[in-house]
Amino acid sequence: MYSYQEQLSAATKTNLESQLALISLLTAKTFEGVEKVIGLNLNVAKTSLEESAAAVQQLLAAKDVQEVFALTTAQSQPVEKTLGYVRNLASIASSVQAEFAKAAEAQFTETNRKVIALIEELSKNASAGSEAAITLLKTAIGNASAGYEQLSKTTKQAVETLKANIDNAATQITQATAKASRATKK
Repeated sequence: MYSYQEQLSAATKTNLESQLALISLLTAKTFEGVEKVIGLNLNVAKTSLEESAAAVQQLLAAKDVQEVFALTTAQSQPVEKTLGYVRNLASIASSVQAEFAKAAEAQFTETNRKVIALIEELSKNASAGSEAAITLLKTAIGNASAGYEQLSKTTKQAVETLKANIDNAATQITQATAKASRATKK
């Protein structure tokens, strides 16, 4: 049979190992997100450079001022491109947040399970009169679990709201741009 110190020492070691695993996982997910953002930025820069070169070639080939004006009007779609970029960034951020939440939830659930098991084991060998302290500890763990679950739900709702707001803004800006473009052509 283990002594209290041995049980607590083993639990502490297991908890530290779990924390290190979580930190490693979150670091890996962070780097994946950063890689995606860098890839997105490189892609946007490359595309922008190619489009700029093509636009300059078209402008140089224009025969008169009206054709230059028509080309510049046709090529100005920065709002749509910016919205696409923002959507991609939001998607990457949402994906990384979801991975973080998933990892944190798994870590929290496992740690909670281990703490409850440790408390159960310690309570079997607890001295008389310690029932109130054990009950208080179990209640505190239950309250912490409920608080974590509420925080998790709130975070998920905030991310969903942000994504919906970005999509709504993108739709409104696209409609306004299309309307302005039609008005300019008339």
